[in-house]
Amino acid sequence: MSDYIAWIRERVGHDPIFLNVAGVVVFDENGRVLLQRRSHADDSWGFPGGVVELGESVAEAAIREVKEETGLDVVIDSLLGIYSKYSDTYPNGDQAQPIATVFKGHVVSGELAIDGQETFDLQFFHLDEVPSLFNVQHNDILDDLRHNRTGVYR
Repeated sequence: MSDYIAWIRERVGHDPIFLNVAGVVVFDENGRVLLQRRSHADDSWGFPGGVVELGESVAEAAIREVKEETGLDVVIDSLLGIYSKYSDTYPNGDQAQPIATVFKGHVVSGELAIDGQETFDLQFFHLDEVPSLFNVQHNDILDDLRHNRTGVYR
């Protein structure tokens, strides 16, 4: 979690806030997507991504988050969509409306690395073999991928 989010939470407690997040749906050479088993999501699967830091663009944040969470360097190929009408309550009681900018991209270097703190596992899956995802937002992203939609806004 970023220092900015900690700073905001010191002021508003667990009350709902907007969370500006960004991620990349990472494809391998076989067309499979990378999923991350996340520590903060009750050990469930999701796409790599996280909170945009002050001073970053959403693209910079998406690339940084993938590197931090997976060990991979990625290049963004295109915009998948903006996912904004959602609400989450985190295990610690924090509430947020995450506004996610999600890109499609591919790996250019690096090796999968599991940190055991944010990330418990990393695996590539074919779109028809994806396990249960941790929230509605990520399920909608998956649905858009399966139906080859781009430029989505929800």
